[in-house]
Amino acid sequence: MEEITNLKAISKEYLEKFIAFLPDLVGALLWLFIGWWLIKIVIGYLKKFFQKSNHDPALVKFLLNLANGILLVLLIISVVGMLGIETTSFIAILGAAGLAIGLALQGSLSNFAGGVLILLLKPFRLGDWIEVNGISGSVKDISMFYTKLNTFGNQLAIIPNGELSNENIINYSAEDKRRDAITIGISYDSNIKLAKDVLMNLLKEQEDILEDPAPAVVVTELADSSVNLSVRFWAKNDVFWDRHWYTIEEAKTRLEAAGISIPFPQRDIHFFNHSKEEQSS
Repeated sequence: MEEITNLKAISKEYLEKFIAFLPDLVGALLWLFIGWWLIKIVIGYLKKFFQKSNHDPALVKFLLNLANGILLVLLIISVVGMLGIETTSFIAILGAAGLAIGLALQGSLSNFAGGVLILLLKPFRLGDWIEVNGISGSVKDISMFYTKLNTFGNQLAIIPNGELSNENIINYSAEDKRRDAITIGISYDSNIKLAKDVLMNLLKEQEDILEDPAPAVVVTELADSSVNLSVRFWAKNDVFWDRHWYTIEEAKTRLEAAGISIPFPQRDIHFFNHSKEEQSS
């Protein structure tokens, strides 16, 4: 009988505590559902805002997930506080866990931060031809951690965004036109004026070479075995390489037809017989 009495007393005690705790529990659950509903509304407004701002889809997805995660953590902390649980230690545990994860994933976080910077600042876009750290190619994909390039030989180059965001980048597609400067050497015996006229006529005959800025042929160097001429012109990006290769090939053909020789590097070598000098001495 005594055990039954004690059990009734304990049951009554816990029932009274539960009844006293019930308003806090109901309030916390009610706030949990209301907060969840408010978070969905906020994320919906943010999604519409980013869509109107024409931001990169990968960046929009990341920012929405980040905002959703932060709001959910704040909601859970507030619900835990409403239940009477001390939130200071809870926040400290989250902070310590975040620090440990950050140290363990330092390299990945660097790539992640680099990806955010690239998507925000847009130093290049999909389809642009860029060069970084001696690697050049067309941008195939920009993710949060890596950027993928298709190289000239159709290889796939995967570059970490942390490295990419801290290096010098050359974006060949940023402007709609490019300038070329082809160096062609002629012999010292050749007529410079005639060579320049031949090369200028070659440039003016090509419709894809822009008239403004105007093309030019200038003497840039009196080298060891040649007089170096620089053939300079501007062309649109989509025809640039066609004009580059055609100009090099045609320049050689036309200069030779005009009697202008293109010398190859030469070096004079003199032999001395030191043994005879030593014998005579």
